[in-house]
Amino acid sequence: MDNMRQETLRLLDDQQIAYILVEHPAVYTIEEMEQLELANLDQVVKNIFVRDDKKKRFFLVSVVKDKRVNLKELRTKLDSRPLSFASEASLHELLKLDKGAVTPLGILNDKACKVEVVLDSELQTFDKVGIHPNDNTATVWLSPSGLEQLVLNHGNKFTYVEI
Repeated sequence: MDNMRQETLRLLDDQQIAYILVEHPAVYTIEEMEQLELANLDQVVKNIFVRDDKKKRFFLVSVVKDKRVNLKELRTKLDSRPLSFASEASLHELLKLDKGAVTPLGILNDKACKVEVVLDSELQTFDKVGIHPNDNTATVWLSPSGLEQLVLNHGNKFTYVEI
């Protein structure tokens, strides 16, 4: 995982996207993250990886950590076919990530740009969001606009949706 983290940080540096890196023990859930004594825990995001019923569209969805995602409502907002959680095999195949380490920065491993990144529109009000740098032993804090820039520069679709 360390190589993926270093590559992610290099891309952030190359694109001059400001960030702060905080290292910590490996965490796999929001609950484990909350047990860490980190500043700005209210700005950590929760991530889910979903797909449509035909496995044609895949979405990495990031929301305010305390929100629940209604997949039926999200489907309508994304003009998608019915949504369900993608398999661990799809997560690893498309994003090279494992369950518990899902992050919007995983799209940097999506060479075919098949995964669409969806951010909860409430995150636009945050000065920074906390996400894993393709490694769940660290968190990077960066602006939502910096994340958007990185995703779009990579070639993946990006959208804000009210969740």
